[in-house]
Amino acid sequence: MSLFRDNGAGEAASSRGLFADDRAHGRVAVVDIGSSSVRLVVYDTPARLPVPLFNEKADCGLVRGLAKTGKLNKKGVERARAALARFIRLAKVMGVERLELVATAAVREAADGLRFVEDIENAFKVTVQIPSGAEEARLSALGLLIGVPKADGLLGDLGGGSLDLIALDKGQFGANATLPLGHLRLPDAAGGDIRKAASLVEQEVARHEWLKDIRGRTLFAVGGSWRVLARIFIEQTRYPIHIIDGFTMGYSDLRHLCQVLSGLGKESMQQMPIPRRRIETLPFAALTMDKLLNAARPEKIVFSGFGMREGQMIKGLPLEIRSQDPLIAGCETLAERSGRFTVSGVEMRDWMSPLFPNETARHARLRYVSCLLSDIGWTEHPDYRAEHAFFRVLRLPYAGLTHLDRAFLAMAVLVRYNGDPEVAYAAPVLHLLDDDDRRLANAVGLALRLAHTVSGSAPGLIGRTVLKPAGSKLYLRLPVTDRVVFTGDAVERRLKTLATALGFSAAAFGKTGDV
Repeated sequence: MSLFRDNGAGEAASSRGLFADDRAHGRVAVVDIGSSSVRLVVYDTPARLPVPLFNEKADCGLVRGLAKTGKLNKKGVERARAALARFIRLAKVMGVERLELVATAAVREAADGLRFVEDIENAFKVTVQIPSGAEEARLSALGLLIGVPKADGLLGDLGGGSLDLIALDKGQFGANATLPLGHLRLPDAAGGDIRKAASLVEQEVARHEWLKDIRGRTLFAVGGSWRVLARIFIEQTRYPIHIIDGFTMGYSDLRHLCQVLSGLGKESMQQMPIPRRRIETLPFAALTMDKLLNAARPEKIVFSGFGMREGQMIKGLPLEIRSQDPLIAGCETLAERSGRFTVSGVEMRDWMSPLFPNETARHARLRYVSCLLSDIGWTEHPDYRAEHAFFRVLRLPYAGLTHLDRAFLAMAVLVRYNGDPEVAYAAPVLHLLDDDDRRLANAVGLALRLAHTVSGSAPGLIGRTVLKPAGSKLYLRLPVTDRVVFTGDAVERRLKTLATALGFSAAAFGKTGDV
């Protein structure tokens, strides 16, 4: 049995021409026909998780009234049809080679859902996939695993029409469930009564005893309404990194926030830093999170910016691309596209490796990424290179980064451009790092600064030198021929600065092959 409904996809694909199913490369578009909204995201593959070229959402509210009528909202259908007409046309103009349309809970459960899909398919000559609740949960998990391949605990994806849950055992899928608790559907079912809604959520959650197995592990929160919870906490606590993906909260902090929000009235909600469209439904989303936390008792909650759409996109990519580290793949592509005649990341990584013989796997990964990003500010005015590079690296739009990873990379590149970690714009972020991370990020940054000075950022030169500790000294060994290319006051100063930071008593030049 096929994972999705078979609507003659083979014939449709061949007749659509531009939307031929080329799963190896090219632009891929995903249209998410959700219970609350319809969204188009266009990706430029073959990178494992490319930055979206285009991302637009239309609020439609297909699920409004479904709890009472069993049918899609009439105005929502009109809005969805208009949005789809625009999105499908845009995808053609953008040169999309693979178009994926996915309809979720509202369409799946409405009595007239199939008729809506058939109308769309006939009108626009496309195929609409309707995953089951379990399949939708797995797609969300695929999206999460792009950045957290060994995710362990529970994924919860709150949409407008449903709450999809799936257990994760170090990246492997476990038990799953789809609950009719979407942030639009729940208030409809409860007649807007938050107390009645609480009872409905408790009843649904109580049916799944396996949620108790999550205790002490991690809840990965997906969905726009739950991301708003993180945004509110970030604003209230003045947390220095305003990026939702990878943001982590403790169990008690999030429960307290949810209990406060679920008890607020409309007027109070209007004073909160949230989108206007979320004002009426956020208390119900917060209530749902609170009850789920009470049942699962995770140790921490990690918010993810990746979910079903990214899962739908990546499942069609070749295995060799799906197996890539998304952060490294993204940064390698960025270095290729934005570099000048720059020395390669691999060349610099290998050159400085003798300085870090006992580094952890995490630090080795971050050090390589730092090398890839080390020339990111070359086009900026010299007076602003450090600041520009710091913020650009801190806000990388790639998966596979915790907030501490972001801070580490930003510090390394800041130091590479001779920036001060205690400068006002950087200090609040860098104070998130512990002493070990700060020392290592500083050393990596100083090594990068020396590498670019020695080589002039040109490829092939740094590999002719050797950076090597020997006893209490740090040696930079230079080739016998063309030594003049590698020496100078700047090189000497930066070698001494690096040696001091690493705890060596002195720095010295030597000939390659001496030690």
